[in-house]
Amino acid sequence: MIDNGKKHLSSFMSERDTRYAIRNTSVSVGRGLLFVISGPSGVGKGTLRKKVFNIFPDLVYSVSMNTRLPRKGEIEGKDYYFVTTDEFKKMIKENKFVEWAIVHGDYKGTPIKFLIDELQKGRDILLELDVQGAMQVKEKFPDGIFIFIAPPT
Repeated sequence: MIDNGKKHLSSFMSERDTRYAIRNTSVSVGRGLLFVISGPSGVGKGTLRKKVFNIFPDLVYSVSMNTRLPRKGEIEGKDYYFVTTDEFKKMIKENKFVEWAIVHGDYKGTPIKFLIDELQKGRDILLELDVQGAMQVKEKFPDGIFIFIAPPT
């Protein structure tokens, strides 16, 4: 790993884990790492994401797209990208999502172009998804690093 004075998310992994990840990933120059935090609702994915971003501020967070109306305090492009249902359905037909689902009657998904562009720039990306979304991402990005958060027993 090139030391540019910035923390890199892969520094969370041991040297052995890093070697394994590199050996089992199609790595090319300038390719970032895709990290996916998933788990059931209420397990603490959001809390973990916030803590990770405090440690690794250069990590990129992929903003989801949503068809519901913005809630008070939500910011376009930071919390979600808000689009109409027709726009979302058109994007589904054009395969523009790495994952998508209908949640409480609204469409929600992660645009794939942003992920590809940022990974090719060498940026590390973090997604916070439910289990079904993570499974869809794994189909398209099998070399990603998937972190499942289980509830306490």
